[in-house]
Amino acid sequence: MTALPKVDTSLPGAGCLLCMAAASLANEKLTSYAHSLPAEGLPHLKNDVADLLRKQGVNVVVIDEPLVVDKLPKATAKGDDIPRKDYSSLRTKYSIDHLIVIDIQQIGFERTYADYFPTSDPKGAVTGVGYEVNLGTNTYEWYSPLSIRISTDGKWDEPPMFPGLTNAYYQALETSKDDLLKPFRG
Repeated sequence: MTALPKVDTSLPGAGCLLCMAAASLANEKLTSYAHSLPAEGLPHLKNDVADLLRKQGVNVVVIDEPLVVDKLPKATAKGDDIPRKDYSSLRTKYSIDHLIVIDIQQIGFERTYADYFPTSDPKGAVTGVGYEVNLGTNTYEWYSPLSIRISTDGKWDEPPMFPGLTNAYYQALETSKDDLLKPFRG
């Protein structure tokens, strides 16, 4: 698993510097609140995958430290099922034949913008990808992008605890965990 990002607020579409500053200021309370939320359950996701695989009789090695994909060398081969990075060095390092990677890139809230103007209410958001690499061939065996957005059932702008958005946030976490674990449930 790669290192988890901090829980934060994303404001896509606020492209120029002044737009980003205005959007950040308008969502300052929400962003401060987001920073107080835990990434509940996501840190244990790799162990949950390992437990599911063990129940199927698979011999599993859990890599404790975060995987830093950017530090891996670039792959020399190119193709649809070939990662951009060469994971093959991990085969010897960890005595494994296959590597399952969980890469969560965004946790928190997302509110879209068109320059200065919001185009949506904030939503609970989790973005990432899960994939399996055959380390003998450095090819994907499985690849599943993750883009979860959950809206509130009612009002969202209720500081300081944002109860509607908090519920949407936890729903996004649960949905993302379920989506990533689904292929391993046998």
